[in-house]
Amino acid sequence: MDTKSKIQLIVKAIDSKRGEDIKAIKISDLTIISDYFIIANGTSSTQVKAIADEVEFKLKEAGISPLRIEGYQSANWIVLDYSDVVVHIFYKETRAFYNLERLWNDGEYINIDSFLQDK
Repeated sequence: MDTKSKIQLIVKAIDSKRGEDIKAIKISDLTIISDYFIIANGTSSTQVKAIADEVEFKLKEAGISPLRIEGYQSANWIVLDYSDVVVHIFYKETRAFYNLERLWNDGEYINIDSFLQDK
């Protein structure tokens, strides 16, 4: 699966669980960590886990497993590492505190509107 298709699948999975403020940032020109970050948030720890579970489920259906998963127990900030795409699912207040968008502000924001159900 190419990276664009992977991003689309991730965004749709997040959106299906009503994840909020979904952002896709291309960071490949800034770091070797990954090519893209997908950032979203939920309004409760239960929703954060549900979003992460849905992303993992949908990608496993496509034959893709994460290299690692971090933060699942606390559900304040769950990270799903798919090598070229790293997914950050935050509890709303935790996202505001860490403000990854500010840290990666030099990245290129990808238009994901066509991937969202309400668009």
